[in-house]
Amino acid sequence: MTSTEIKPIRTKQDYEAALVEVERLWGAKAGTPEGDRLDVLATLIDSYEAEHYPMDPPDPIEAIKFRMEQQGLTRKDLEEIIGTRTRIAEVMSRKRGLSIAMIRRLHERLGISAESANQAESKKSRVRKAAPSTPMHHSPLVSSNCACFRSLRSRIAAR
Repeated sequence: MTSTEIKPIRTKQDYEAALVEVERLWGAKAGTPEGDRLDVLATLIDSYEAEHYPMDPPDPIEAIKFRMEQQGLTRKDLEEIIGTRTRIAEVMSRKRGLSIAMIRRLHERLGISAESANQAESKKSRVRKAAPSTPMHHSPLVSSNCACFRSLRSRIAAR
């Protein structure tokens, strides 16, 4: 992919070329031609990855634990969201599922995607105590606007 040409990502080769270009543009300031190019490429890569490398919704309990750690919350802080200490213990130990009201409050107060939590909760009812499937540091449940560039991340980490 040349520095002037942006096209849809249709093949693995297009994808690899786009990753190389994103790596080159990484850190470009927003509002500049390079920053705009980076935004467009990020959108194209995100679309390609969503189609070719789909991710299961993350486990809602793991998302709650992640948010608690991230925001320095305790189980006591969850009382307004989930209910009594007993109910919190039951939910966190997977003995009780999340109700729709709990999912809504988790979304409103902790920013956990209600749709993803609901899908994950529905899946859990079909498959008891499913293991977490997605690392929370790049989870769409936690951040719906976070693009998942697996290959780029591994390339940057390898440096």
